[in-house]
Amino acid sequence: MDGQRNLVPSCAFPVADGMKIKTHSPRVVRARKTIVELLLANHPDDCLYCVRSGSCQLQDLAEELSVRSRRYSGEKSQHKLDTSNPAIVRDPAKCILCGRCVRVCEEVQGVSAIDFIGRGSGARVATAFDEGLNTSSCINCGQCVMVCPTGALREQSYVKEVMEAINDPDKFVVAQHAPSVSVTLAEEFGVKPGVDMAGVMTAALRQLGFDAVFDTAFSADLTIMEEASELAERIKTGGKLPMMTSCSPGWIKYVEEFYPDFIENLSTCKSPQQMMGAIVKSYYAGKKGLTPAEIYSVAIMPCTAKKFEAGRPEMTNDGASDVDAVLTTRELARMIRMYGIDVNALAGESADTPFGERSTAGKIFGATGGVMEAAIRTAHHLITGKELESLEVKAVRGLAGMKEAKVKIGDMEIGVAVVSGLGNARKLLDEIRAGRKDLHFIEVMTCPGGCIAGGGQPLGANLDAIRARMQALYKIDRDEPVRTSHSNKSIQRLYDEYLGKPLGEKSHHLLHTHYARRKAVL
Repeated sequence: MDGQRNLVPSCAFPVADGMKIKTHSPRVVRARKTIVELLLANHPDDCLYCVRSGSCQLQDLAEELSVRSRRYSGEKSQHKLDTSNPAIVRDPAKCILCGRCVRVCEEVQGVSAIDFIGRGSGARVATAFDEGLNTSSCINCGQCVMVCPTGALREQSYVKEVMEAINDPDKFVVAQHAPSVSVTLAEEFGVKPGVDMAGVMTAALRQLGFDAVFDTAFSADLTIMEEASELAERIKTGGKLPMMTSCSPGWIKYVEEFYPDFIENLSTCKSPQQMMGAIVKSYYAGKKGLTPAEIYSVAIMPCTAKKFEAGRPEMTNDGASDVDAVLTTRELARMIRMYGIDVNALAGESADTPFGERSTAGKIFGATGGVMEAAIRTAHHLITGKELESLEVKAVRGLAGMKEAKVKIGDMEIGVAVVSGLGNARKLLDEIRAGRKDLHFIEVMTCPGGCIAGGGQPLGANLDAIRARMQALYKIDRDEPVRTSHSNKSIQRLYDEYLGKPLGEKSHHLLHTHYARRKAVL
């Protein structure tokens, strides 16, 4: 700024009329370059191996400021790699103390699993008592990974284990892909946001060596059949209300840690990922003449918390995990590139039956409000025997962090709320604790915007990209014929042949679970 002797950061200096700001004067550029050089002096020299190489903002700054030699050298700080968490890896050696992870964890998610500790040159970002991330209050959402400019935070990768299973002749390896993955994966290959490549992704997964490929939107339909039935049952019998969705594992852990008095409000339904895993290792295994141990079940998810969910002891059946490994959208893209598959040259293919057919209600699960909208469509049919006059429930659509509506179902008016981002969930839960009683059903997604903006999605996406992903899901819903979960013929056949009925004995055993209080680390 003209007349200012000392350089000042724009974020800490008040704006005034008549200011003349110089952002690229020789002095400013020299100062910025020096700061980057000092950061690099204490940074690991492992860019060739770093998961963020090519998408690292520190690397970008070094390129922008033409840092081409090492001017500062000395002993580097020593840090221990934290691999204790099943979802997220912390590498403090790569941390540049920008504080973005601290802010998103506290201000957006309301979790505060990490913070600054120490002083001066000993300052660092860490958990309470500097313990492993697994013992912290972390809910595994991965939003810290999304804002980290370097490789200090990354997902726990299971690519190696999946590749070993694919190459094991004694394993029948199946993949399922979540509703939001198909409208985001294209971005990893330079395609504009919002392009749906479900068919191409299915073809790519088969080329990678998967023996069967299923669409998790099918089990999203299955979730709706169970969840809408559970809601109708609670309303009719005076059960615990408001009922809250259980699809988002970060949200479930958040309730277990911070709001255990609401555990009974949670739906007992497993998430679509876990329902698919359970059905694959029971119904599908029987159809194929396989034992559960012979099947290796892989889920392609937009979410790092799904890695944690797959390892929960509650998500097993007779000692076998419903899902054996979870890959993020980013990990799938790495595998596709590793095997030299040209996605632009692939023709689209359909997912395998009997879990390939889905409704569009199951597909919109990927956006905040999608679970609610799908559930309302089916709950209305279950309670009244009739379809909604308009299947689009526009009041619960959009990227707003909190949405509410009153829905007429027969003679009843149902109060519903949709929340994304756990900071918003905290506000609503506190209102209910304080005595609010006008809500019957609440959808909560851990990540702001829902799964389309999950912690395992492509890095660097802006709001326009997230909005394009959402609109792609709603376009699918608008254009395809089967738009309600209860209209899915494959779902109907699954109940007729195997499950019996929603909330029945077999479906309760395979598709429902329970949760328990956890000790929060504050």
